[in-house]
Amino acid sequence: MSVQTASLPVATQPQKQRFRVRPSRIVLNVVLAAVAIFWLVPSIGIAIISLRPNSAFEQSGWWTVFTAPAQLTFHNYQQLFSAGFKPGGVLDALTTSIAVTVPVTILVTVISSLTAYSLVFGRWRGRTAVFLLIVAMLVLPLQMALIPVASLYKIFDNSTGLHLFGSVIGTIVFHVAFGLPFGIFLMRNFYSGIPHDLLEAGRIDGAGEWTLFRKVVMPIGIPALASLAIFQFIWVWNDLLVALIFLSGNPHQTLTLFLYGQVRALSSNYWVISTGAMISIVIPLIVFFAFQRYFVRGVLAGAVK
Repeated sequence: MSVQTASLPVATQPQKQRFRVRPSRIVLNVVLAAVAIFWLVPSIGIAIISLRPNSAFEQSGWWTVFTAPAQLTFHNYQQLFSAGFKPGGVLDALTTSIAVTVPVTILVTVISSLTAYSLVFGRWRGRTAVFLLIVAMLVLPLQMALIPVASLYKIFDNSTGLHLFGSVIGTIVFHVAFGLPFGIFLMRNFYSGIPHDLLEAGRIDGAGEWTLFRKVVMPIGIPALASLAIFQFIWVWNDLLVALIFLSGNPHQTLTLFLYGQVRALSSNYWVISTGAMISIVIPLIVFFAFQRYFVRGVLAGAVK
């Protein structure tokens, strides 16, 4: 007699619950705010030092201003601006920096945009080879071209008498030459995403290349143009090496050269350095916030190509 045994259900082991610890948005915001404040501590210190009187520098640290805010004053700025536009003053240095940075930014942006348009939408052979040559120029260090270009400037000055070496124009030419490879690379990658059918439709309607560039391509490329302008402006504005080589004998020096000259007497000119540094920071911030809504779109569009 066979005994049939009932099949018992197999006991399944309960699955272990996985707990994922996700920090709340409040905690994440607090951490990011703490990191941002820590990152801004040097800038905050410079800003406070520029607003403190000279006699308070050796007596106490800049952080004491939080307990005694009455010591803040604009006397340092008034004293720094009192020299006016005389050579060697901060206003003269500020004017020279603007005279160098603004033309370089405009020239690099316009020439890069036109060249990128030709590389993407032009109908001529060798476009790929020219673009690869431009990309190869990106790896060329700026430092190794300083002496050869300076020698060329002196030879050219002796033969023509234009005095490029030691002048603002010579500095602008050097910055433009070394800013074009990156500018062309960025704009070419952005323009590659524009459908060619848009331009073909314009050509069918009788539009010329200049009209297509001005009314079709440029409005679409505003984010990339703004990003390139921000990059180029900040690079040239904060430049010290090129200005030190090509403007060393010029009485009109850039703001970075002005601050560099004050470092030699740091113990007595600390307030000049801090005040001049704040002036040097303000203008790039204005340029950045003016174009910030296009900045991220332009960089990402150029990076995914």
